[in-house]
Amino acid sequence: MGPCVAGAAQPGHERSRGTIVQITVTVNGVTSSHDVEPRTLLVHYIREHLGLTGTNIGCDTSSCGACTVHVDGRSVKSCTMLAVQADGAEIKTIEGLASEDGTLHPMQQAFMENHGLQCGYCTPGMVMAAVSLLEEQPNPSERDVRLGLEGNLCRCTGYHNIVQAVLACAAK
Repeated sequence: MGPCVAGAAQPGHERSRGTIVQITVTVNGVTSSHDVEPRTLLVHYIREHLGLTGTNIGCDTSSCGACTVHVDGRSVKSCTMLAVQADGAEIKTIEGLASEDGTLHPMQQAFMENHGLQCGYCTPGMVMAAVSLLEEQPNPSERDVRLGLEGNLCRCTGYHNIVQAVLACAAK
């Protein structure tokens, strides 16, 4: 076993330069590196450094879920995660959900067909959380869907159509 080297940077990952840290992430299949302040939230990194504005900032307190993305296949509220914590991770945002030819993901299609879009502000986070829910539980009951999406808020109070969209997608 080699000597313990506390704080040593791993190749291609964190390289601390004072208050700036370089991170490398793969977002929607594209790998990129940027210098960020250690306090940068993942949602701000996604929106400001990558220009992917489909991930919304709703409350900045993790209450609403508008910022939900997938990090290494798990649903994460990106306003509760620092960008440096995502170093080396694979991230999927709403922009990466549809096929390259523009064909909507089945969950996006189900939201459209079941009028689950409402004003649309919560929709990206809802869709990302719903995709994650069906990956974990492919045949959910209505109660399962409601419980699975309880961390995402729709301020239009339109949960009925959102739940119907998730159930319709699960039935396909």
